[in-house]
This record gives sequence, structure tokens and C-alpha cells, in this order.
Amino acid sequence: MADASNFQTQIEIKDPTPSTPPPPPPPPFATEFPPENVPKTKVPFFKSRYRRRRGDTWLISVFVILHIIAFVSTMVVNDCSRRSYGDCALKALGRFSFQPLSENPLLGPAASTLDNMGALRRKEHLQTWRLFTFSCLHAGVIHLVINLFSVVFIGIHMEQEFGPLRVGIIYVLSAFAGTLVAALFVEKTPEVGSSGALYGLLGAMLSGLIRYWRMYTNKFAALATLFFVCIINFSLGLLPYIDNFSSVGGFLSGFLLGFVLLFSPQINQVSQTKGGLFEYSIKTSIKLKLKEKLDRPSLRIVSLLLFSLLVAGCLVAVIRDINMNQYCQWCRYVDCVPLEEWSCRDKVTSCETMVSNEQLTLTCLGNGHYRVFPFTNMSESRINDLCSVIC
Repeated sequence: MADASNFQTQIEIKDPTPSTPPPPPPPPFATEFPPENVPKTKVPFFKSRYRRRRGDTWLISVFVILHIIAFVSTMVVNDCSRRSYGDCALKALGRFSFQPLSENPLLGPAASTLDNMGALRRKEHLQTWRLFTFSCLHAGVIHLVINLFSVVFIGIHMEQEFGPLRVGIIYVLSAFAGTLVAALFVEKTPEVGSSGALYGLLGAMLSGLIRYWRMYTNKFAALATLFFVCIINFSLGLLPYIDNFSSVGGFLSGFLLGFVLLFSPQINQVSQTKGGLFEYSIKTSIKLKLKEKLDRPSLRIVSLLLFSLLVAGCLVAVIRDINMNQYCQWCRYVDCVPLEEWSCRDKVTSCETMVSNEQLTLTCLGNGHYRVFPFTNMSESRINDLCSVIC
């Protein structure tokens, strides 16, 4: 009996009372998914039923509307039916009809109209206001449609991924930096550079992919998309009146600003099962290591310093009216492909005008070509446009 009592007492002493397990440690980053919300399946973005609200991409919509307003205003000022005496493409559009394709193959206004609206061109004295209008203009409907479609396609994904504030800063600063680069290479023909902002978004997209390479599953598809958009818009820039140097400057600026600003995707706002251009394959342990390694400020500081040097150097060169074409003879072919219809070399066009029997004859003094027009009351700017086409 004593042995049984001792055995029971020993059992009671060794039987511990149940204790509650310690609470799990809080996540080190506010943007982490809770374990139950980690996405397990992914679907293409364009087929997703969890797409974010359209209001979350308001900034890109505002930029698109402003560009459309600027182009409509340009066509109103152009007024081809009156200034060109009906020698227009798509005459049924009346005031909004386009210049002949021989003058503007992009279905757009005359060169003099682009000049009046704020296009960049080489002049004796710098007109500062053109640095702010240059990136708002399009050379024609073809340029407008391709550029804005690219901005919407890339910009909406970027805005959903990183938010409107950071994307807006990249868009504006890339456009301005691209304008400064274009001002160093521009010649006497007026040119527009709305593609600088687009290439800024493309550069930022590339830096975002590089920085968070292991967080995305469809990165090669995103790279292919980026390359395709770059090639299409750069090829378009080889046509008259579109500047490609602004695209180069915008891309470099966007690439550097991407490392400065795109330091944390909005992971906490990504819907479950959402995929698409930026499709996540997230494991908590990998994410923690990545954020600890990638969010160090050294890369952002170096990128910001390089961007500041780029803008400051270009700004000083523009103020001093430096023409980079004098130091780089082949650089003009970045912006132009020499064809029979136009030349890549900046040449002074001069025409002789002769009026007889209510007809105006323009003769190019350079090559002897001439054209006869059935009217005489032609403005000087229109004569210069036609002289450029004849020569």
C-alpha cells in the first residue's frame, strides 16, 4: 500500500499543468503577407476577377487626357483647310484635317505649327519655355496613338505596383531630363519629344525588375514586353519631327530613379491570386531576406547622385548652348534614317518666290526643284514649310 501511495504521489508531481504556447513574433515589415494570405495560385492579370479599382490608376489617366488636349489644340492652331488652302489629307475633317503625307507622314500638323506650339529647334538664343512644352507635343495622330497606348499599358501596371506618387515623380522628372538631352542634339528642324516620359517608365520598370528579380515569376515575359515597346517607339522616332534623344535621356533617368523610388512594391495591396505583368511568387522567408538586402540606402544614394549629375550636366550644357552634333557626327542617325524623302543632315533651305498670273512659284535654290501654287497670299511660315518639302 505504501508503495502504491508513493507511486501515485510521484505521478502527481511529474504531471505538469498545461501552458499556453508563446505568441508568434510580429512580422518585421508592414508589407508582409500574413501566412494565411500568401497567394497559392496565380492567374493572368487580364483575366483576374480581383483587379484593383480603376480609380487607383487616376494619374496615368490625367497624363493621357492632357496629351490629347495638347494635340487637339495643336490641330486647331494648324487649321490646314485655311492655311494650306485645302491641300490637306482627310479634307472631310475640315479644320482638323492633316498636312499632306509628303509634308508630315504621321498625319499631323505643319512644322511651323509645331514650332509655334513649343517644339524644340536650334536657335540663336535659348527659349526656356520650350523646355516645358517640348514633352507635351505629338507630331501626328500615329505618334499620339502609339505613344499613349504604350503609356497606358506600362503606366497602369507601374501605378498599380508602386503607387501614383512615385510613378508620377518618375514620369515628370524623366520627361524633363529627356528634354535637356534632346536640347543638346536638336537641329534647325522643329522636333517634339513626348516619348521621354514613356521611356522613363520603361527604365523604371527595368530597374524594378532587376531589383526584385527573385520576387517575380514572369520576369522574362515582362522583359520581352519592355523590349518590344522600346523598339516600336524608337523606330517611330526615326521619322521626321520626333526626337529620339529625349527617349534615350528619359530611359536613363527612369532607370536611375527606379532604384531611388521603387524600393518597395505595394505588396499589402495586391489581391489574392493576382498575376499579370508583375506576377508574385512569394515565400515569407525569401521575402524577409530580400527586403533586408535590397532596402539598404546605398543603392538609392548612388542612383540619386548619378541622376543629379546627369540633369545638372545637361542643364549647364543647354544654358551654354552646346551643340553635341559638332562632337559626334554619327549621333544624328540615332534620330533619323536618311531616305529619298528627307535628309538627316541639317541644311539651310532657301527658295525663290515668283508671282505671275495669280500663281506662286517656289523654286529651291539648292536643287532647282520647284512647285506652282494657284494662289499668292501665302504666309511666310507656310512658304518656309513648303520650301523645306521642295528642297
